[in-house]
Amino acid sequence: MERRHFIRVAGGGAIAAASAGLAACSPRMPAGAIEAWQGPAPQADVRRWILGHAILAPHSHNLQSWLVDLEAPDEILLRCDPTRLLPETDPYSRQIMMSHGTFLELLDIAARERGLRAGIELFPEGVFASDRLDARPVARIRLVPDPTVRKDPLFAQILRRHTNRSAYALQRPVSADAWKAMADAVKPTPLRFGFVGADDPDGLKLHRAVAAEAWRIELTTPRTILESFKVLRIGAAEVATHRDGLVVLDPMVVLLDRVGLFDRTRAPAADSYATTSQLEDFNRKLDATPAFLWMVTDGNDRATQIDAGRAYARVQLAATAHGVAMQPLQQALQEYPEQARPHSDIRRLLQASSPAQTVQMWARVGYAPPVEPAPRRALDAFVAPTRTRGS
Repeated sequence: MERRHFIRVAGGGAIAAASAGLAACSPRMPAGAIEAWQGPAPQADVRRWILGHAILAPHSHNLQSWLVDLEAPDEILLRCDPTRLLPETDPYSRQIMMSHGTFLELLDIAARERGLRAGIELFPEGVFASDRLDARPVARIRLVPDPTVRKDPLFAQILRRHTNRSAYALQRPVSADAWKAMADAVKPTPLRFGFVGADDPDGLKLHRAVAAEAWRIELTTPRTILESFKVLRIGAAEVATHRDGLVVLDPMVVLLDRVGLFDRTRAPAADSYATTSQLEDFNRKLDATPAFLWMVTDGNDRATQIDAGRAYARVQLAATAHGVAMQPLQQALQEYPEQARPHSDIRRLLQASSPAQTVQMWARVGYAPPVEPAPRRALDAFVAPTRTRGS
């Protein structure tokens, strides 16, 4: 007998969809949207080869806010694209700065692979204010041949690293070797790395509770969920066109969107199916999470945010080498008013007691089947056009 689900949609009505028929439409990521994950081809300009790896760094909401200028020989000037920010959920652009840190770390690792030392000068024209970004560069990178530079073994994981938002294997604890590798990966960075696992069930319960409440708040706060809707790519055609943002290939959602019953201009009601089904799905994943990790810094200036992003990139690459999956949980770390309670709860839970201490990263960790990579724009989309001399 054909099973049907009744889905509540805009306006409060419902439609019946045959799940069996929809399941036959196996959703797949468009090949062009993930071709960057095959690795860059040899380039006449080694900087483009290096950048072909750097653009695979993790980024909040998969916004890919990196802009690079290759005007000066042997240099890369990194800026932030002001059209790719998260003013509602990331009002001080802390996560955006961390995402530039992840980019710089992968760039550094790729440069080492080619025998180049990346001299990274942060904020060469001055540091951004604590509450906003501007057009000044994030970093100037000078690439210098250096026969003494050591290749980084984490390079081998760049093309394999993917954020995994699926359910994890609850009964399989993260191995001690994997935890050691992750901790060792951040040793050069002045931050506190910690984790909780199966040997602390009460601790896991507290982490799950904070994560669930923070996710509920973000889904039920109209302006924050609408911010996510703006970068929601539904169906293969939208994914292929934009090659960024949050991907939805689920056949049911694609169908609703196609017939005009999924309205991305209006926030769903708190009791709508669109909201409650996401909460239920996320809570199931939390219940199946065997471990959480975190990184706490003693400050929160822009350079510290960059360094925290670099450290997170290394942690995830080290985890990838041990077959460990990871998903950042940024909701409780965000600084908009509605998240004040979860933000306070996670700080207390992670003993970030001083006002200067900042929880820069919090993530669920475990083992899971591999997932497809997130889409990436073509490299040329990140590179500023070369100016004509004398113009």
